[in-house]
Amino acid sequence: MQEFLHTLGVSEQLFNYLIMPLLIFCARVGDVSINTLRIMFMMNGKKNVAPFLGFFEALIWLLAIGQIFQNIDNPLSYVAYAGGFGTGTYVGMYFEEKLALGRVLVRVITPKPLPELIEYMKTRDFRFTNVGGEGRFGKVNLLFTVMKRESLTEFVATVKSIDEKAFYTIESVKRVSEDDLNLMDDKPRFNMSFFSKART
Repeated sequence: MQEFLHTLGVSEQLFNYLIMPLLIFCARVGDVSINTLRIMFMMNGKKNVAPFLGFFEALIWLLAIGQIFQNIDNPLSYVAYAGGFGTGTYVGMYFEEKLALGRVLVRVITPKPLPELIEYMKTRDFRFTNVGGEGRFGKVNLLFTVMKRESLTEFVATVKSIDEKAFYTIESVKRVSEDDLNLMDDKPRFNMSFFSKART
């Protein structure tokens, strides 16, 4: 190893205390990021993609942990390993947000119905359920809808523009009935009573 490093013009000290920790850091960022994406694909039922990501996640992790044991007396290796884990978590979440895969269930609760929001959802072919309910301070209006995650940002912005005090919750959805149905493409031939508008 020393002869190889000397050939490259890299001192052993530089390799042990800078290059190797950097490699461990990058490897850890890679495997943790892949782990985050793998879990996301699993939650969305992507059975073909998740095992593929799992293979590379395990491979990168073994390479990183192997270098840790080879440099067990180097404290910078531990710092790089832990730092890579934290950074990889952030990177994985960033890519998950940008990919915007899967669907989400959105509940919007307001003191009164929002006809502007309902009209907006109709023009965008969202399926929804709009019902009346009872809250702590009286009557409320509840609107439920399932949409693609990529449409969420625009939808929330529309809700806030119509009623800035509207209360809403968002949950990930693993599976919906009639998986082949594009929820953004409401065709008359399908009969999905849950997502039809309910009148009270």
